[in-house]
Amino acid sequence: MGGNEQHWVNEAFRSGWVVPLGPNVDEFERLLGEYINAPGRVVALSAGTAALHLGLVMLGVEKGDEVVCQSFTFSASANPICYQGASPVFVGSEKDTWNMDPEALNRCIADRVRATGRKPKAIVPVHLYGLPAKMNEILAVADKWQIPVLEDAAEALGSELDGKRCGTFGQYGALSFNGNKIITTSGGGALVCPDAEAAVRVKFYATQARENRPYYYHEVIGYNYRMSNVCAGVGVGQMDVLQEHVDRRRAIHALYTELLAEVPGVEVKQNPTPAFDSNFWLSTIVIDPATGHTPDEVRLALAALDIETRLLWRPMHMQPVFADAPYYGAGDVERELFERGLCLPSGSILDDSDIERTAAAIKGVLA
Repeated sequence: MGGNEQHWVNEAFRSGWVVPLGPNVDEFERLLGEYINAPGRVVALSAGTAALHLGLVMLGVEKGDEVVCQSFTFSASANPICYQGASPVFVGSEKDTWNMDPEALNRCIADRVRATGRKPKAIVPVHLYGLPAKMNEILAVADKWQIPVLEDAAEALGSELDGKRCGTFGQYGALSFNGNKIITTSGGGALVCPDAEAAVRVKFYATQARENRPYYYHEVIGYNYRMSNVCAGVGVGQMDVLQEHVDRRRAIHALYTELLAEVPGVEVKQNPTPAFDSNFWLSTIVIDPATGHTPDEVRLALAALDIETRLLWRPMHMQPVFADAPYYGAGDVERELFERGLCLPSGSILDDSDIERTAAAIKGVLA
């Protein structure tokens, strides 16, 4: 917490706005829009998953459709596809960013057109661990096939590609304010829309799709996805420290890079070129099998020292629930990353001594 959150929460109680919608929600949306350069186009919602779901709704995804999704990600990127009765088609990662491989994406679409006679309805790339995907190349493929992009920027608030904030590249972009993100509203998310008119429609769907009549009247299915005024108060206060949190994550990553630079068999993931500017939501490492240690062995050894780490995401095409989904990869990059990678403690409240202790523990295990 930055310190001002309590003021805005108290204001919600003082004014009586303790329900979904309210002045704090409006202000949070305004501040987010200013920060990512999308004024009037941000809708605060109950979760990042809700944002992804409503993005698919707005793109017209329906039962029987296919949606292309990055395989190397958290399940929330793919689950909303199934909410709509559609089927996910997974695309593997390229090595530079660990995100959706544009060449595999193009191959995937061409094959799905041959196999089904129609194009996928949408494309869902992810900015994994805060590192921007190759959006220029992905958008070029999307434009070629005339397929809209729903950008999963849940982990990438504050990240930039070519000076443009993540969440604003696709037709829609999803943000998350879960408790482990750069900023939090305890739980929550937001959808970045292409224009103010689309934002109004998203708010309509998020408030049960109630038509403007003096009685309850519904023409389409709606959802209870709006953020509460109390949670938004936390978010307004968090905006005061958002850039500070981003800067701290980048400083933590730089310190890990320095401390682990000379450790044989350990590579800290970096921005591939100066065009990429990750928020480094999580600092991650890849461990060479030649060290004789697996990431899980390192994880358990650090856990014994009261240091929590976590394995990289297990790809979606390797999950039992999606076992039957088509997959298009390029050498199974993401499987190798899952087997070799580890997420390190990266919270904004950690001080340098915490990072130094973690790095020393990694060195000790590998030694």
